[in-house]
Amino acid sequence: MGHPIHDSRYSWLRLLITLGIAMVANAGMWAVVVVMPAIEVQFNAGRAEVSMPYTLAMIGFALGNMWLGQLMDRLGVTKALIGASVLSAVSYLLATLAPNMLMLSAAHLLMGLGASIGFGPLIADISHWFMRRRGIAVALVASGNYLSGAIWPTLLAGILARDGWQQVYLTLAVVTLTVVIPLSLLLRRQVPAEAHSTAAVSAQINARSVGISPRALQYILGLAGIGCCVAMSMPQVHIVSYCVGLGYGPAVGAEMLSLMLLGGVVSRVISGLVADKLGGIMTLLIGSVLQCIALFLFLPYDGMVSLYVISLLFGLAQGGIVPSYALVVREYMPPQEAGARVGFVMMMTIMGMALGGWMSGWIYDATGNYQLAFINGILWNGLNIAILVLLLHRSRPRGHGVPA
Repeated sequence: MGHPIHDSRYSWLRLLITLGIAMVANAGMWAVVVVMPAIEVQFNAGRAEVSMPYTLAMIGFALGNMWLGQLMDRLGVTKALIGASVLSAVSYLLATLAPNMLMLSAAHLLMGLGASIGFGPLIADISHWFMRRRGIAVALVASGNYLSGAIWPTLLAGILARDGWQQVYLTLAVVTLTVVIPLSLLLRRQVPAEAHSTAAVSAQINARSVGISPRALQYILGLAGIGCCVAMSMPQVHIVSYCVGLGYGPAVGAEMLSLMLLGGVVSRVISGLVADKLGGIMTLLIGSVLQCIALFLFLPYDGMVSLYVISLLFGLAQGGIVPSYALVVREYMPPQEAGARVGFVMMMTIMGMALGGWMSGWIYDATGNYQLAFINGILWNGLNIAILVLLLHRSRPRGHGVPA
């Protein structure tokens, strides 16, 4: 039995505000993908070297998911959002002033820290306000990351072509401050204590059923997250550079990235509906298998039309994977620890993205093409599938339709 605040009219209003914040807060994570070719030219860098700003941004994004999740548990989401938005704006400015790749990469580490507030912490916060519809609520907030990626690369590509990559970052600094801070003030309301008590009961039931301690399950989910996201990063991080290498140009690559991420939005919404029926672990497994199939399609096909189609299919396959980790955490772990627990698992998935982004660039430099990079992603995806099959075999969750 849920608390009246769960799935209420206010809950849905809060979700819409949170989604708007996420779409802006996450913009920097996709901007760096768009500007990578321009940075490569300006600094005369190799493909692996120019991947380092992205990799450090993802490391900052990963650490920020855990640290800001813990901060949110203590101070509330509004204060965390204000601090993170200021940090993001400062990092954009520092990036435009960087004289070399080392300083540019350091600025992207801060950029990732600031942007992280728009992912795991917001997902954890909205999960407190829903019970029966938690799957779709979490999926919609997580979609803010992909909606950001679907919208901003195309918009920023025009600024990049006209004014250069520095103006891209200056624009994002202004937008972040003027949008995120005012909207964050609308999220000051706190979850009633009795609502947490109701959620905790369901979590205890599910935790006993799986036969794995919350700490052990957290680490297992973290390893699975690394596997799936090393695979996920290959197309998402390198699709623009891949298209440049094939002679299609960065604008075509940006369009494919946007198409991929729009597909991811659809996938996340569908996965949220599925998770409300089947639970987080089964939804994770379905998404991981579909992602592996989509990765295989990149190997034999590199024509422009084929890549547009495969990019869409890849997005439709993998979009629901990462938010499903948050649902598993909430199904099996105490609600009072949601920010920290969700933050840790999100951190590990993002570390997988960072590792995969760098690894694919290194493989390209070593081989001169991306074929082995795609194969590397498929192998990591296989690790993820194996872990999820094991968890599903051990798990007999009850009440996943009313998760903790």
